[in-house]
This record gives sequence, structure tokens and C-alpha cells, in this order.
Amino acid sequence: MVDLHQEFENSRFFHKARIDRRAADTLLGLAAGMAADGTINQQEAEFLKNWIESNLAHADDPVINILYRRLTHMLSDQLLDADESAELLDMLKQLTGTSKSPDHPHQAPSTLPLNHPAPPLALDCHTFVFTGVMAYGPRAACEALVRERGGLIGSGISKKTNYLVVGSIGNEQWLHSSYGNKIKKAVELREAGNAIAIISEDHWQQTIFS
Repeated sequence: MVDLHQEFENSRFFHKARIDRRAADTLLGLAAGMAADGTINQQEAEFLKNWIESNLAHADDPVINILYRRLTHMLSDQLLDADESAELLDMLKQLTGTSKSPDHPHQAPSTLPLNHPAPPLALDCHTFVFTGVMAYGPRAACEALVRERGGLIGSGISKKTNYLVVGSIGNEQWLHSSYGNKIKKAVELREAGNAIAIISEDHWQQTIFS
């Protein structure tokens, strides 16, 4: 039997990375189940908050951290009001990709880590990094558009990065893939006060083709 996920590697020890991956998958399942009926009640919100505290408090994932902080704020007065319930439902739909419509077959990545509001983009001498799958086309083609307009392309996320562009075509494994890792590093730099913005491909295209 081929052990594709190295299931038994270091089996005598607690394999933190593997457990985190399973917990992230479970979170997606919980979120999808809660969002399925189109409403989130207080009991569900409290359960989700407690579940994250018990299973993913150590995960240090940007999307999970944002979701947990917003849940904590919503429940700080012991009451999930109608506006908070609607916001939480939208967040869970974004997280699981269930907010897509039948007319848009590609699953969009979660919008939770994106800068809100989306900032104006400067191209000349500014450094861009791309992650995910671009609806426009191959990444090399996207990078060429930036270079043609005087922009720079970074080899990875660093303090010199000005913009991380997240592809419009989602990746169902993004919570624990290299796609997610780029976003994670960008969020960490942004929260540390660095001038890096995480933007959607749609916002990037609007600037490129305006």
C-alpha cells in the first residue's frame, strides 16, 4: 500500500502538521453544514467558536484567526443578532466556496484575508506576487502584464512585496497548501505593519485594463 500522505511517518509521535490538516478539513465540513440551511443561530456560532478553540487554536492560519476573532467579537455580548448572523453566514459561505452561483462554475477562494477596502494600485516600481490560479491565464502572462507597465515581480513574499494577487479560480486545499502559505506570510507581514496589500485578481485586472 502506498502511503501518499506519509500517514505512518514518525507514528510514535504526535504529527502536528497532519492533525492540523485534518482539523482544517473538518472545519470546512462544519462550515458547509451550518451554512446549508441559509441561516446561522447562536447555538451554532457558539459551537463553532468553542470547536476552533479546542481544535485549531494553535494552527496559526490567517483565515481561521480572522474567523475566530470575528466570532469572539460577535458573541462578546452573549447575543448573536440578525446582522451578525447574516455576516457569519456570508463568511462561512466564503470559507467553503458555497457562495458561488451555478452560472460561475469555478470556486472562488475565500475573501477573508483580502484588504478591505481594496487599495488603489500603483504599478511603476512596485512589486507583485501571484498565488492561486489566475482566470486571466498562465501566471507568466499575468507577470508580463505587470512588467510591461513598469512593475516588478517578486520571487516570493517578503517585506519588499507591495501586492499579493490572489487568483480568481479557487483551490479547495488552500487552507493547508502553498497557496495558503503565501497568504499566511502576507497576513503576518501586514499585521506587523508592513506595506503589503492582499488583493483579488478582479481588482488587479480592473487596474491593469483600465
